[in-house]
Amino acid sequence: RRRVARGRPTAAMPGAPDEAMMARLRNVLLTGRAGGAATDAVPGGLALLFDCDGVLADTERDGHRVSFNKVFEERGLGYSWDVDEYGRLCEVGGGKERMTFYMNKNKCWPEDCTNPTTEALVKGLPVDETRLALVKSCHARKTELFQELIGSGVVPLRPGILPLVDEAIAAGAPHAVCSTSNEAAVRTLVQTLMGEERYASFEFFCGDCVPAKKPAPDVYNLAASTMKLPKDKCVVIEDSGIGCKAAKAAGMAFLFFHPNEKGGRGV
Repeated sequence: RRRVARGRPTAAMPGAPDEAMMARLRNVLLTGRAGGAATDAVPGGLALLFDCDGVLADTERDGHRVSFNKVFEERGLGYSWDVDEYGRLCEVGGGKERMTFYMNKNKCWPEDCTNPTTEALVKGLPVDETRLALVKSCHARKTELFQELIGSGVVPLRPGILPLVDEAIAAGAPHAVCSTSNEAAVRTLVQTLMGEERYASFEFFCGDCVPAKKPAPDVYNLAASTMKLPKDKCVVIEDSGIGCKAAKAAGMAFLFFHPNEKGGRGV
């Protein structure tokens, strides 16, 4: 049985996430149903901060990975990422950083990038202009392909997400998406899969909006400061180790929402 990670809830303020509240949130995510009244799982004093990929929808495996591989094929790079490989790469925050890490580790830069002016990296990205231009252009094309894929509706929301968002809206609970992914791609996903009314209810903190990506806590700190949220009233919903580390470093309670070995889901 896979170990379930969870942030330590705090009850420093009325309405802060305690064990009972966390259990109700887990129940909605697992069953796709609310346990009672509209505000049963999401009291108005609580704020929900969602990661995007792997939490709102299984976009990592069936969206981003597929789009990356299409770019690699278009560019004739000679490799592709299978599900297991991509799962490991998801511990590197950011798509441009992920490509850089992979090509450095496997020494598989294309021919025009094999003699860089420097091997140095800044925030996970190449300093060399040719290598940096490559990962930026590949990532831009990947984003185009990803948005087309999401717009087609082939990647559904994960069960439990829509009922939880509806409860948050009904309760007047602030909610946001906090993701290392490109903001346009995240917005397309939420708008396409959740509809205009739910889309309009979200705040978005995405991509390069902060200096350091997860596992640094910057994106969650930015959400809390911008939305004027007490951190002990925030619950982060994540599906990755780096995301959980970011939430913990920000001093927020979190739920680890993950697929299990039998293809189901766990929290």
